[in-house]
Amino acid sequence: MVKPEPISNHISVWGEGPLWHQDRLLYVDIEAHKIIAFTPATGEEKIWNVGQRVGTVVPRASGGLVWAGDNGFFFLDEATGVSTPIADPEPELHDNRFNDGKCDPAGRFWAGTINLKKQPTAALYCLHTDLRVEKKFSPVTNSNGIIWTRDGSTMYYIDTPSKKIRAFDFDRATSAISNERVLWDTSTDPSVPDGMTIDSQDRLWIAFCHGGKVVCFNPETKKVEQQIDFPCVETTACAFGGPDLGDLYITTGLKPGLEEPLAGRLFVCRPGATGVPSEAFGG
Repeated sequence: MVKPEPISNHISVWGEGPLWHQDRLLYVDIEAHKIIAFTPATGEEKIWNVGQRVGTVVPRASGGLVWAGDNGFFFLDEATGVSTPIADPEPELHDNRFNDGKCDPAGRFWAGTINLKKQPTAALYCLHTDLRVEKKFSPVTNSNGIIWTRDGSTMYYIDTPSKKIRAFDFDRATSAISNERVLWDTSTDPSVPDGMTIDSQDRLWIAFCHGGKVVCFNPETKKVEQQIDFPCVETTACAFGGPDLGDLYITTGLKPGLEEPLAGRLFVCRPGATGVPSEAFGG
């Protein structure tokens, strides 16, 4: 049995969006307005407060970070902590903010929004490397996990309240998505699919919010091949990292009214799988 261990000092109100890049793990604490860079080799946690809820962060190939939050997309200068606006595709939708996201195999930054009143007014967007923003999929209520297969031919995506993991054909050259289909309908599960990552065998590792678990789902066999249980109920997202990409890092959050000593911590375990390198934003 794989046992996850708490590894961070920082306790997130709502940790999300882990991503491994250059010997460190990037993730966000949405409600605390923080971006965290955690270096496991030294235990160092570098934290930036960006002054608004932040749903996702990715590295920028030319240096620094790119993130999305309450008010759209931003660049972050790591040295100064200064954020520079790029674009806000939903300035009129005051109940929406950005949530999870990742870069596709060509270095474009995909991120989606969530409607905080649980209305279907959100959408999935793509920030292209020329900094234009394109709406890719809607209507959405809570845009969440997104990942691509190793060959870049398929994109997997979660709109959490639908409880469905969707698959799309993906065109790396143009970023076009097509042939939408439901890969896995988790409606019988009382918890909901949240963030996800992919391993070197193209299996999906999905964190189930309110479920205290991460599951490994094989798209080929359509079966759950592994489940990792946690000592806190709000398991939000996961990412492979470490020198051999064999460490699975998992973010968690605090559930109001529930006393859980380890809630909000970053966890790590070795589930016997390896991940694939993440992409940085190319713009």
